Amino acid sequence: MAYRGLIVDFAGVLSTPLGLSVRAWCDRQGLPSDAWRRALVDDPAGRALYVELELGRISQAEWNLRTAELLGGIEHEDLMGRAHAEVRAVPEMVALVESARRAGLAVALLSNSYGVDPYNPYVATGVWDLFDVQVISGDVGLAKPDPEIFRLTLDRMGLAGEDCVFVDDYPANLLAAEELGITTVHADGPAAASRAAGILGLAPGQ
Repeated sequence: MAYRGLIVDFAGVLSTPLGLSVRAWCDRQGLPSDAWRRALVDDPAGRALYVELELGRISQAEWNLRTAELLGGIEHEDLMGRAHAEVRAVPEMVALVESARRAGLAVALLSNSYGVDPYNPYVATGVWDLFDVQVISGDVGLAKPDPEIFRLTLDRMGLAGEDCVFVDDYPANLLAAEELGITTVHADGPAAASRAAGILGLAPGQ
């Protein structure tokens, strides 16, 4: 079928893996390499804080302050930005989005939020202006895999689920999209961009 839209996740899809940058930052701080994961994932308080950030209920600045405490009271100023300093855009995914847009497809960024002040990951990696539509969870009070954030994205694109391809690295997000009729591509490695291009019918270099 002829698709009319492309939806792309940010972290670990359009961007390089956050974990690589975070582990390097932990090393520079003299922290155990898994300190970030233990504070944000293993610790229930850290997980709850991250949910609040994703939904826009707390600012990035507040998240920085409170997460720095969980990390042992380290410096909190621009904590997110410092930890993500080595995150970069993935060239193959950028090329996919640019090709889709040149081919006349609507392109949307759909990302669970990290906040944008003082560190804006979308501007820092240069991807914000690649898209016709940007849906950030903290701005809309919804987060993947909630089906409502997918419905909102489709509404802003003016398309039905069956019109779109969605690229993400998290299986629960892919499942939620599929239930709305969206074709999905699991971003599980470097070949994901070419797989998505093939599904969209985009010729190399288009």
